[in-house]
Amino acid sequence: MRIAVCPGSFDPVTNGHKDIIYRASKLFDRVVVSVTVNVMKNPSFTVVERIQMIEKATSGLGNVVIDVCDGLLADYVKRIGACAIIKGLRAVSDFEYEFQMALANKTLYDGAETLFLTTSSENMYLSSSLVKQIGAYGGDISPFVPECILEDIKRRIVEIYKPIN
Repeated sequence: MRIAVCPGSFDPVTNGHKDIIYRASKLFDRVVVSVTVNVMKNPSFTVVERIQMIEKATSGLGNVVIDVCDGLLADYVKRIGACAIIKGLRAVSDFEYEFQMALANKTLYDGAETLFLTTSSENMYLSSSLVKQIGAYGGDISPFVPECILEDIKRRIVEIYKPIN
């Protein structure tokens, strides 16, 4: 069985994330969407909330499972027997950082390859940070996130940011 890991903070999951996960699910027998715990970030959603949102957004994909990685990605990939790490690239600016991470992961565990999937053109500018910023100012985030989790995201943004306008 060919297993790929699609790691990210998913804070919150966007249509761009969903697109990459969907496309990866066509390439591998199983795709493990791994919610990473990054000690350098202060997430807006709990790990459990992020898992629930991803589950809703990917509910039609039978070969996608959601999990948590709270350590080194290379160790996690090795532990679950994955052969690939899937990373989405929006722009050239993403490439340098992701390339460094790919090299580090390859050094830590050479049993998996990092594959870069370029985002669809309609999602090139999209990020979780952008969704939160637009929502904080009372903007319409519906074009940017899966409809099935729109209200969950809007509710949290209002709780945290109490729209700034």
